[in-house]
Amino acid sequence: MPKPDVDPTVPLQLSVDRNSPVPLYFQLAQQLEAAIEHGALTPGSLLGNEIELAGRLGLSRPTVRQAIQSLVDKGLLVRRRGVGTQVVHSQVKRPLELSSLYDDLEAAGQRPATRVLVNTVVPATAEVAAALSVPEDSDVHRVERLRLAHGEPMAYLCNYLPPGLLDLDSSQLEATGLYRLMRAAGITLHSARQSVGARAATAVEAERLGEPEGAPLLTMQRTTFDDTGRAVEFGTHTYRASRYSFEFQLLVRP
Repeated sequence: MPKPDVDPTVPLQLSVDRNSPVPLYFQLAQQLEAAIEHGALTPGSLLGNEIELAGRLGLSRPTVRQAIQSLVDKGLLVRRRGVGTQVVHSQVKRPLELSSLYDDLEAAGQRPATRVLVNTVVPATAEVAAALSVPEDSDVHRVERLRLAHGEPMAYLCNYLPPGLLDLDSSQLEATGLYRLMRAAGITLHSARQSVGARAATAVEAERLGEPEGAPLLTMQRTTFDDTGRAVEFGTHTYRASRYSFEFQLLVRP
């Protein structure tokens, strides 16, 4: 089934201010990005003809092309031969708080899906044992998942949980988020300790996430605690930097 075009009879509310010091291409790019973020331009939509868009706004075609290219560079649009310029997705901006990726994707209107790659019991490594406060080589539950949005890989999630914490059924893990399952089991998530970093994708990671080898990835390690102070989960996650970002809120001390 062909992807829908933007209906020319109901054009996007786009305008530019020629008296503004902000470059015209950047004004247009910001409005198109906002339309993608707010759902006015949905994934799969075709942006339309550069000439028509330039004529409607009274802009030169190079200005429109520059605006579109800036969004192509951000991963929001893609140029497909024989198809045109197509909306791919909006970037997920995740606040640094105790929330799950599944919930954040849902909140962003991204239609999350999950593939469970591994669901088994393994001996705890020294790192995992220290994070979960269990003896080294004792049994822990290991779950590996690929999180997708609109059918496209977003993140690889590897989580370790103490044994007997809850029933980790693969079909349930594919239907919802891990934190939702934990809350449904009566576990009160209270706090977490986490670190965020970045590195280049290995060949295996690149293939898994649909990125070229060496592409930038965001990384996160998190240990989550319940309201009794017990460590209930240790996760090591990798995210596509082209599709994902972390947001910080910083307060100035008086």
